[in-house]
Amino acid sequence: MATLRDIRRRIGSIRNTKQITRAMKVVAASRLRKAQERIFNARPYANQMMALLQSVAARLEQQEHPLLARRPERKSLLVLVTADRGLCGAFNANLVRAAQSYLAEHGEEKVSLVTVGRKGRDFFRRRQVQIVSEHVNIFRHLEFLNAQTLARELIELYTSESVDSIDFLYNEFKSVMSQNVKVERYLPIDPISAPEGEYLVDYIYEQPPADILRTLLPRYVEVQVFRALLESQAAEYAARMTAMDSATNNADDLMETLRLRLNRLRQAAITKEIIEVVSGAQALEY
Repeated sequence: MATLRDIRRRIGSIRNTKQITRAMKVVAASRLRKAQERIFNARPYANQMMALLQSVAARLEQQEHPLLARRPERKSLLVLVTADRGLCGAFNANLVRAAQSYLAEHGEEKVSLVTVGRKGRDFFRRRQVQIVSEHVNIFRHLEFLNAQTLARELIELYTSESVDSIDFLYNEFKSVMSQNVKVERYLPIDPISAPEGEYLVDYIYEQPPADILRTLLPRYVEVQVFRALLESQAAEYAARMTAMDSATNNADDLMETLRLRLNRLRQAAITKEIIEVVSGAQALEY
């Protein structure tokens, strides 16, 4: 049975943990606001670039650029974007579960991984999955240069025909309370097609479409990679803020339960002492 001292020590320990979780919640909330601004600024540019390139690609033979070339998918590459740290609820667990489903669907022997983040790397390093490269600790100071480095690596893997398709698996930021696990095909780029009975709007190009694609396609991959990293970073901060808020509330509930238990034990001890005093006084009277 726990003594009064044990309960007091446990309350103190929980109080210290609560201070840590509250501080982590405040830090995550502060960083989330900055991450939200970056992702809201990046989304329109990335979406418009995607629409433009899909439209231009629809007017060309896909073989005119190696990033548009479609091949039988004998080997696929999955870019798994997780966090470098834990304490963010089911953020990493959902991504790892989705990656396992992807491997089971496509066949582990046909899929290789590029891991972004320490949690995904540590999980799959202990399993029989080919990891092409690892990128850790890039979310501390996420810059466009990080996306360029990763994008150039992916472009080299695709153009050298080491892989036949590249998919991104990451958490898309929707709101503070909601993050969606998404799998997006980055390479090859799918050209858009007009609905039946309609025609694509054509443009006048100052350069041939093939020259435009040659310049913009690598840039497009870099922008899309950067957008995915920003989405994941914002989603991580939101998940951590929510998890730390829940942990702080749970600490309050647990401390309240322990205080009630402490008061009952103190009351029982006082009652016992009073009974002993009264019993002793009555014994002296006789």
